[in-house]
Amino acid sequence: MLIGRNKEQQQLKKICTSAQSAFIAVYGRRRVGKTFLIREVFNNRFDFYVTGMANVNTKQQLLNFHLALKKYDPTSKEHVPPENWLMAFQQLITLLEIKTSGQKILFLDELPWLDTAQSGFMPALEHFWNSWASGRKDIILVVCGSAASWMINKLIHNKGGLHNRVTQRIRLDPFSLAECEAFLKSRNAVFDRYQIIQLYMSMGGIPFYLNQVDPGLSAAQNIDRICFSENGLLVTEFDDLYRSLFNKAEKHILIIEALSKKAKGLTRDEIITITKLPNAGSTTRILKELEESGFLRKYSPFGKKERNSLYQLSDFYSLFYLRFIVNRRDENNWINGLDDPKHRAWSGYAFEQVCLAHIKEIKQALGISGVQTSVSSWTGEGAQIDLVIDRKDQVINLCEMKFSLNNFTITKKYAGDLRNKIAAFREATGTRKALYLTLITTYGLARNEYSGALVQNDLNMDLLFHAFADP
Repeated sequence: MLIGRNKEQQQLKKICTSAQSAFIAVYGRRRVGKTFLIREVFNNRFDFYVTGMANVNTKQQLLNFHLALKKYDPTSKEHVPPENWLMAFQQLITLLEIKTSGQKILFLDELPWLDTAQSGFMPALEHFWNSWASGRKDIILVVCGSAASWMINKLIHNKGGLHNRVTQRIRLDPFSLAECEAFLKSRNAVFDRYQIIQLYMSMGGIPFYLNQVDPGLSAAQNIDRICFSENGLLVTEFDDLYRSLFNKAEKHILIIEALSKKAKGLTRDEIITITKLPNAGSTTRILKELEESGFLRKYSPFGKKERNSLYQLSDFYSLFYLRFIVNRRDENNWINGLDDPKHRAWSGYAFEQVCLAHIKEIKQALGISGVQTSVSSWTGEGAQIDLVIDRKDQVINLCEMKFSLNNFTITKKYAGDLRNKIAAFREATGTRKALYLTLITTYGLARNEYSGALVQNDLNMDLLFHAFADP
């Protein structure tokens, strides 16, 4: 059953009602559910479908393509695999022209694998689209692949014959919390929202990872089993993940490791200093690939310009792996360390990242979905605010995110810290807008003399689970 993905479903269904041919590229990190989405939306009704094969040569790819053609036209007289990709696509055209009416839906899965070295695949694909498919009104070509660097550099930003030919690009992101909750319920799991957030903070909203969750165990037990047991899926996933997505993934991993140690993020110059990567376009390209694939976010601190942008690690599994899994000791590593300082520091930061991944839900809870805003962070003298929502209606929300097992209590000391932050922000920025202190916590605030006097918006974790609308 297809859970969520409503925006993507709408995009794909809308294309099907168009009177124009469409070239759709679906990309995203490994295990995020790209193939499943396409199969479900089109109900597996393809006029041609082939999946590229990993680590094989051009001859074997062409044989694979030929066998797929035979499946869709068993009466074909072509008994010998095509000698090259131009011939392969000509055979595909012959197959498609047999069907004289209705849309023709083609799905090329794991497209990067089809493009073996010096195979001529890309020129042949360009020729197929530009000389035949794009001139018609009945072709829907859907391609996808997990090799993010290939999809981004060779297809999305193609400089050759496919430049600007992709009519729709869909980056499939991990599940939101609402989608995670629906997915787990579909598997008869009865986790409360606190436990779902714990799972999300450790493995993110990756459907394949969540499918490993045992509904009969607690969140902590599942994290121990999946992330720390000898045969746990996520024990060895890290290297496989990056090497399947990126060419020369060692450089990508260097950046991820550097960012995992700096919560507020790093500038490009700081990343270069730490990783010793060259100050060149190649490093900019790697950063862009990581950003396009959803592993990091780029943002400008409040009041600063683009050149002062920070890069921040936003992939939950990568952060969890580098903080805990890589140095695991035993199978009960997680449960036995739930209350130690290292765990508390990580959970606070990870919860902030959960909130930053759900800005749309936060804005809706604040009643400002329709208000133009810009989102940033701010760091001043001895003070830091991780989420600043600057609104067109002359208000700025200064957001504090706190992860706790019970209602969060503002102590006298913390109240003083908050007042100092607000005063420092106003003085440093010189803003005349109203400043609304907004606390986002797991179970809400405990009411006391400080909460009522200081906090304009008290939001709890339920807002982060705002249900996705039906497509």
